[in-house]
Amino acid sequence: MKLDFAHMEEQPLPQFKGGEKVTWVKLVSEQGARIMMGRLEPGASIGMHTHEGSSEAVYILSGTAKALCDGEEEVLGPGDCHYCPEGHAHSLINTGTGDLIIFAVVPLYQ
Repeated sequence: MKLDFAHMEEQPLPQFKGGEKVTWVKLVSEQGARIMMGRLEPGASIGMHTHEGSSEAVYILSGTAKALCDGEEEVLGPGDCHYCPEGHAHSLINTGTGDLIIFAVVPLYQ
């Protein structure tokens, strides 16, 4: 199935997962997964949350970010992929001066 993110409307998620500012998403939610193109403005963040019944892979397309995962800090840039396994907690913060553009996949476990 082709996912045409270029023609999807962006939806705002204010203070997503308890984060700061607005996360803008183009989201496809199927029975077994959520697939998202996201945009975080400078200073925006996705709040700390735990993956129960899922994991998440976040690929950085552009911008710079900091991921916090289980007390560890990771600096991320274009081409980096952050992975949060099931049962673990993480957050993502745009640390740059421009938009952070991400592609994320959340497989949902049965």
